[in-house]
Order: sequence, then C-alpha cells, then structure tokens
Amino acid sequence: MDNLLDQIKNCQTCKAHLIHGVNPVVTASTNSKILIVGQAPGRVVHETSIPWNDRSGDTLRTWLDVDRDTFYNTDLFAIMPMGFCFPGSAKTGDLPPRKECAPLWHQQLLDKMPNLKLTILIGLYAQKYYLAKNSQKNLTENVNHFEDYLPEYFPLPHPSGRNNIWLAKHSWFPQVVLPELKKVVHAIIKPQ
Repeated sequence: MDNLLDQIKNCQTCKAHLIHGVNPVVTASTNSKILIVGQAPGRVVHETSIPWNDRSGDTLRTWLDVDRDTFYNTDLFAIMPMGFCFPGSAKTGDLPPRKECAPLWHQQLLDKMPNLKLTILIGLYAQKYYLAKNSQKNLTENVNHFEDYLPEYFPLPHPSGRNNIWLAKHSWFPQVVLPELKKVVHAIIKPQ
C-alpha cells in the first residue's frame, strides 16, 4: 500500500490542467474498513494536504458521528476522491474533479483494501461512477433510496454549505438517512 500511495502522491498526469499545482490527497490502509469517495480536494485541503480538513469535513464528521481522531484513523477510514488534486475554482464552486484519477488509481487502491465493509459515495460524481447503471435519476433519488445500495454503498449529498438549500428542501435526510448512516458506520467501526 505504501508504494502505491507514494506513486499517487507523485502523479503528474494532470499537471498541465491544474492551475494551483499538483498535490494528490488520499489516505488509506490495508486495514481500512470504510471508504469515503468524494469529489476532489478543495482549496483548504489542497493547502494543508489533509482530506476533509474544512467546514465540509466538520459537517461530514457530524453526519458520521465520529471525531477527528477516529475519522483520520486509516485503519477505520480510507479517503479516495474522484479527483485527487484541487481542480480550481469556478463561479459557483470548485471545478469538477479531473476524470483521469478514478480509472488510473481507484481499482489499484481498492485491490489493496480487502477489509472494506462500506463505501460512502459523496456527491453525484462518485455516485455515477460507482452506482453506474443502478443509479437513480439524480442525487436526491440515490440518497432517498440509500437502502437499495446497502451493504456495499451509502450515497450522500456533499456536506458543503452550498448544499444548505438542498438540505432545507429534504427534511427526510436528517430524520431518516443520517440516523441510519450513523448506525451503519458505528456497527463497522465499533462492533459489539
């Protein structure tokens, strides 16, 4: 695993497209039990090289009901975005993740994580890639039908503040989805 992570961290495949430079952010262990697949690092994560080290990460940890130490324990959580480097900013948020990373690196990483019990798919990019033909018509439907994807996958919206409107419109998410997410996650990381 260490060799593969070093290869990824030294990847230059997208260098010409990354205005802020190359800085792949990924964490994993052969012991990882839960994989989080998000979009791509944001500016703060790019600058600190720590995945989900921003307000979105704070929200995600609240959703999962875990503290920072637990979240960053690679024997529990692996973090593998669709695009490993910060793609840059657009008018209404960050640019989409680079398309090169997932086909180049994901399967190699998955092959080194035999103990995975759950993959959390955050956002539509991850859901389209991993749910493929089983995906519903949109992110809302994927999240609303999360039980259909268990025990392998758990689709979530992005925990960004930009999604506050989505969260306000879908009161079932904190009432139905988040309690189940916490239950599933805790059953894996804190088995009785």
